[in-house]
Amino acid sequence: MLAYISIIITAIFVNNIVFAQFLGICPFLGVSKRLSSAVGMGMAVTFVMAIATAVTYILQMYVLDPLGVSFLQTIAFILVIAALVQVLEIIMKKTMPVLYQALGVFLPLITTNCAVLGVAIQVIQKNMTLAESLVYSVSTALGFTLALIIFAGIREQLALSKVPAAMKGTPIALITAGILAMAFMGFAGIKIA
Repeated sequence: MLAYISIIITAIFVNNIVFAQFLGICPFLGVSKRLSSAVGMGMAVTFVMAIATAVTYILQMYVLDPLGVSFLQTIAFILVIAALVQVLEIIMKKTMPVLYQALGVFLPLITTNCAVLGVAIQVIQKNMTLAESLVYSVSTALGFTLALIIFAGIREQLALSKVPAAMKGTPIALITAGILAMAFMGFAGIKIA
């Protein structure tokens, strides 16, 4: 149980996918202009990351490793994630139209989100079990969502603030992201017994 708590705290705060590993930066900067968009993207990433990690883990353990073709991991994972997102989009459109409406705009963006691929590869490199992989993927996605929500809230506030003309838009967003990354470095000292 303590191992799972450690995985959760580490993935969300200490080793945040955006601020410590610098994965998922494109959607982090692109979708964080409005809080509603950030929440929608966070929900979609959490959903897809958990399913993609489970499927790629099974693919690695029961297909790639036994056949001795582990060197195809990245290509296979990219294809699986892209296909999975497309299949999920079709299934959700038919069976859960309300959820599809809520996440539909963000699902195609997830296909190119390197955070999803990064987590799928990391669980293999860290020799995690399937259960640990699922906990790690959901926790990492929650950390991604937390980063998006905090950043979106700050960007909405910055839009109402007086910012020098040369700093408006992307420059102030990048400075803010850097300060947030430094703030999250404060969690690096957390030790779980």
